[in-house]
Amino acid sequence: MSVEVASLRQVEIEPGTQPLSPSQPIPILRSTLFQILIVGLCAFCAPGIWSAMNGLGVGGSQSPDLVNAANALLYAFMTLTCFAGPFLTNLIGFRWTLAVGALGYPLYAAGLYVNNRTGGTWLVYFGSVACGISAGFFYSVEGAIATGYPEHHKRGRYVATWFTFRNFGMIIGGAISLALNHKVNQKGKVGYELYLAFIGIQCLGFFLGLFLSNPDKVMRDDGSRIEAPRGIHWRIELVEMWKLLRSRSILLLTPLFWYFGWIQAYPGTYLATYFSVRSRALGGFVAAIISTFSTWLGGSLVDLPWSKNRQTRALATYSLIVCLNTATWIWAVIIQNEYRFTLPVLDWALQSEFGRGFGLYMLERASLGMIENFIYWAIGNLSDSPGDQIRYSSLLRGIETAAVAVGFGIQAVPTPLIATASINCGLWFIALPFSYFATCKL
Repeated sequence: MSVEVASLRQVEIEPGTQPLSPSQPIPILRSTLFQILIVGLCAFCAPGIWSAMNGLGVGGSQSPDLVNAANALLYAFMTLTCFAGPFLTNLIGFRWTLAVGALGYPLYAAGLYVNNRTGGTWLVYFGSVACGISAGFFYSVEGAIATGYPEHHKRGRYVATWFTFRNFGMIIGGAISLALNHKVNQKGKVGYELYLAFIGIQCLGFFLGLFLSNPDKVMRDDGSRIEAPRGIHWRIELVEMWKLLRSRSILLLTPLFWYFGWIQAYPGTYLATYFSVRSRALGGFVAAIISTFSTWLGGSLVDLPWSKNRQTRALATYSLIVCLNTATWIWAVIIQNEYRFTLPVLDWALQSEFGRGFGLYMLERASLGMIENFIYWAIGNLSDSPGDQIRYSSLLRGIETAAVAVGFGIQAVPTPLIATASINCGLWFIALPFSYFATCKL
């Protein structure tokens, strides 16, 4: 059966049907803003709360090795389902893919709760597998919604809105943890009450996802609808994915995708290794605020018309990212070289020692926030169709999660953090020339 493959144009209007004019009000439930708010709320409940747990230092656990191993397992399964995201979306649509994708997250939190209470590990691994399977679908579709639904002139800020909701998970989780653990000035694990709160919030993700509209029902500012054909044969989908994977833009961006995924294992392990429980809670809280600010800064720089030339805005934002990431990893190597001999336990009561180590963690989170927004803005400008964006998003997430799986797997061995920081620094400088040429083509 011949099926039309998703293209870059908008849906053609059927005879006798007229699109809404810009002056006519668009139903709020069908607006692009409402869809971004829904995907943002789902991101808050599911990966946002997951990030809150890992923002406490490898899930708030006393032992980094267990959670690093569980996260490596999670991302290994997630890599497979990320690449399968377009196939599931073709079958059940964006709405149900988003909702189903949120189902595994409470099981991950439940595993950490059981481990915290009893020391059992089986549910940690089971929850990681379940979360990895569902999260791959969630990650591929949420990225496609955030980059494929919005109008061009709003894309950077709407991506920032999506990430802001996700960061709210870290802000609220960090605030709760800080309130529960502000007197614990030594290394250890967070209180079990926190996991119960996390599980309750994550259970809401599925139900919120059902409020999303599929692309053909969404209206942009000019009244036009969005094209995202369904029912595409899996062979055609596979061919389209392969074409995009071999495209010049994706090949140039792949080192940046890999770098971004690889480095994510480092900050949480660093926090759990050197900081007291209350300092980890403070780190999770403040880092979310810093990350939100950096995300909005990046989104505003590429969106707002301070320059009429989009490439100028892209290169200026990229230059800021280069300075931030270069400074981060050079500083990280210097500090890790010192910490491998001193093995400190950093707490805010010791302000002189605490400030340097805590500042590095903040810089890492700011770097991640800016580069994540930029990556999604970049792939969002490769196509205007959610049908294509689900493929781009799946490729990005698949490459990213493969890198995260390897990163967490290496960290679970365990590996000296000076080695990890040095590898991160090297990967950044490898990604630099490729990402520069990709930015010049945007």
